[in-house]
Amino acid sequence: MSAYLPNIVFAILFFSLIGLFTLNVRRIIRNINLGKAAHRSDQSKKRWLHMANIALGQSKMVRKPLSGLLHVIVYVGFVVINIELLEIIIDGFLGTHRIFAPVLGSAYNVLIFIFEVFALLVLVSVFFFWTRRNIMRVKRFWKPEMKGWAKWDADIILYAEVVLMTLFLTMNAADYWLQTFAQNPHYVQAGSFPVSKYLLPIFDGFSTQTVIAIERTTWWLHIGGILLFLNYLYYSKHLHIILAFPNTYFANLEPQGKLPNMPAVTKEVKLMLDSNADPYATPPADETPSTFGASDVTDLNWVQLMNAYSCTECGRCTSECPANQTGKQLSPRKIMMDTRDRLTEVGKLLNKGNQINQNTLLDNYISREELWACTSCNACVEACPIAIDPLSIIMDMRRYLVMEQSAAPSELNVMMTNVENNGAPWPFNQQDRLAWREELNT
Repeated sequence: MSAYLPNIVFAILFFSLIGLFTLNVRRIIRNINLGKAAHRSDQSKKRWLHMANIALGQSKMVRKPLSGLLHVIVYVGFVVINIELLEIIIDGFLGTHRIFAPVLGSAYNVLIFIFEVFALLVLVSVFFFWTRRNIMRVKRFWKPEMKGWAKWDADIILYAEVVLMTLFLTMNAADYWLQTFAQNPHYVQAGSFPVSKYLLPIFDGFSTQTVIAIERTTWWLHIGGILLFLNYLYYSKHLHIILAFPNTYFANLEPQGKLPNMPAVTKEVKLMLDSNADPYATPPADETPSTFGASDVTDLNWVQLMNAYSCTECGRCTSECPANQTGKQLSPRKIMMDTRDRLTEVGKLLNKGNQINQNTLLDNYISREELWACTSCNACVEACPIAIDPLSIIMDMRRYLVMEQSAAPSELNVMMTNVENNGAPWPFNQQDRLAWREELNT
């Protein structure tokens, strides 16, 4: 029975943490589904290409060449190295060691070689990212919203990647030492170790049992760390590792600058312009929206809520925002972070079986001053590396202020009154404008 104890412990650890991850994923899906319907199933071919280009190909990341290239290295390295995770899981359940080695033969050596090279490149890239964030203090990482947990989260991820890569290389170094110097049939000759072989001096003077203990300890910490990291994603901005793919697939493919009309309002206007329409007709109840625009997360659509969970907090949107550059309160990144924070608050209430409280996204999280500072230029949408659309949330909340609360700024109210009365945003009627035109022609 004792021979199978490590396998049993591994199975308990694996299924417990995978179960917790599954529970958290289901909660995220539930929270996203609190949003209203949005039709994003059209143009499937174009959507697949869009996802492949942006999420898989990282096309927007490399617009900033150095940081983009290093991000690609970390991204590819993390994916490639975790291919070994499959072997580790099988070894954990069966009690084997490097079970793929006899099956893959020389190809296994190539794989381990690639894994180790990427592990080293990831460590170099992470050091660069940490330096930019904490020593060089790149401006977009030190905006007001990047305090407290937002800053800690970014650093924790970098430290976690260093720990995981170090454990991986130490595990391989101990394994290589045991393959070379120990007479233990469990540690068969397998793999090529271009990086970890330089760690062998740290085992000088160690007994075989000590090195086995180091190899086993780092093996357990490595697989345990990966499973813990998987569950940490639920609380982290790095949830985009998973959500970047559906987020780019369901992105808005309409030309930037084309703002969607509300179907109910569009139909109402068409009826007003239709001379044959019954002016006293009452629209069906199911065609009348419960609210115009959005004041809380449940008024947004599910794609916007998925955008909030997908936000990487990189700040490229805010660094490109002309309103933010001129000192206005608006930060598109903060809009997404606030939306996610409010959605998280609502989710916690639902987890406890409580009703949604009286807080709202508008005013309790996002101020009106932020909303009206937006120039609707789409710079934030263009800058986002995973096709998030902060502008759509801003515009929906503006609609609520105008159509539900009549709370537009005075300048906008004057302009809308002029459009209604004069057919133009200026305080001149049509005859005055025509006279002005004639005066110019003389």
